[in-house]
Amino acid sequence: MDEWAELDRALEAMQASGRAEIHEDGEWLAEFSSLRCEVRRSGKDPLVHLWSDGRNLTRRVLRIRERSDDRIVLDVQRFGRPRPGRLEFLRTDSTRSAARISREQFRARLDRILAERFPDSEIESLTSAPDLEHSFSGLYVRGRMREGSHAWALLAAARGASAASIEGMLAFGILWLDWTRAHADRHAVQGLRLFVPAGSSRVLRERALALSSSARTEIFEFQEPDWQVQKVDPADAGNLESWLAPHRDCESALRMACEAAARVAALADGSSETVRKMRFRVLPGAREVALCFRGLEFARWSRDGVRFGLGDSQENLTTSKEPALERLLQRLDLYRNSLSSEHRNALYRMAPERWLESLAIEDPTRFDAQLDSRYLYSQVPAMAAGDRGVVDLLGVTRRGRLVVIELKASEDIQLPIQAVDYWLRVRRHQREGDFVRYGYFAGCEIDPAPPLLWLAGPSLRFHSTIGTLLRYLSPEIQVTRIGLNENWRRGIKVVFRQ
Repeated sequence: MDEWAELDRALEAMQASGRAEIHEDGEWLAEFSSLRCEVRRSGKDPLVHLWSDGRNLTRRVLRIRERSDDRIVLDVQRFGRPRPGRLEFLRTDSTRSAARISREQFRARLDRILAERFPDSEIESLTSAPDLEHSFSGLYVRGRMREGSHAWALLAAARGASAASIEGMLAFGILWLDWTRAHADRHAVQGLRLFVPAGSSRVLRERALALSSSARTEIFEFQEPDWQVQKVDPADAGNLESWLAPHRDCESALRMACEAAARVAALADGSSETVRKMRFRVLPGAREVALCFRGLEFARWSRDGVRFGLGDSQENLTTSKEPALERLLQRLDLYRNSLSSEHRNALYRMAPERWLESLAIEDPTRFDAQLDSRYLYSQVPAMAAGDRGVVDLLGVTRRGRLVVIELKASEDIQLPIQAVDYWLRVRRHQREGDFVRYGYFAGCEIDPAPPLLWLAGPSLRFHSTIGTLLRYLSPEIQVTRIGLNENWRRGIKVVFRQ
């Protein structure tokens, strides 16, 4: 039996295993079991033919580079291409998900395009495999670009990546940069290069403004299918998207919501303890007021009336619906209680950051005695990005220094970067005099120094990467970590400050 007949049998056996896949020039093509395969003679070199109802692939086989039970590698000639390529048949342990296949295809395309667009660079170790030990996400392709005696860490997001994954990219990029530098050989790592789809880099450019010079970051946008790559300047991010509602508008909204608040309080049987747990939060735009129980929104006032319910299950409050709201308040009082033993109950676990916020607003000096208890604003300024997974508070010390406080009740790798995102906007409004203009901190002379940044949460719930991320922030941003007691629902106590 000649080698080509043996190749045909080897391919047939690998395909029959149902655990094999095909790659061409490093790019994933298909699960082997989804195609039919044939090796046939045609002149000097045989042809390998792969086909299904949706695709047809024929390559001229120049030689068998490697053959084993788990791996067959062929040097092939693709018709119309001057250079030979490589076709690989690999036995795998499990079927790959569609998302993983897409990432691997993007990695292979990125490898080729970077080689073309950066001809003086050597692209090294591109991978999309997650690494939980070092907090490297599988959402991105990471690697190194070596240019002469220097190198760059790189991170890339594929076309179609979600807005959340693009926003979260800077934190993972910094971690990859730090690891790459720690494991560099003789090539110093200059900084970080981020590659994102065209039109998606704005949030990265904004956040890059808060990094130190040691976190030198270059951002590139690519356009498929022609793969034009263009460098973008973080300084061109434009105005950071946030706004201030005049404080008088917020106070006016609260006054108009008072009647609704009294009606809700009456449904709670006028219990002073139950009413004390309820607070009102003016929503961005000052057109609606959220009624919250230990931070959890259960009703909302607007000029059109009151709606109540949790999440998307909301209905208009009418006389006939008052018993339903009364039952909801009873459930909140029973389960959303610091002494409740039902810790697994959804009402106890929902919106922990908002619960923590409600305790902070009761007495801001619990965080630090230097805070002026007269002023503590939630979501001022308002963020255009919407729900960011953390709660933003803005206060001021007794000496007039602005303080940005970020609250997080659970581990979150993004906390430092999200906090900086908010800090940048507060800093802009401070420089432009907006807080005074819109009536905030009335009677207080605001110090022009940059705001302080406090990250507060349960002491054991800070993500292990937080120290690394903070090292790469601008020295203008003075950060303090405030560790709280784990049972903070029973009352806030500061365990440590760093």
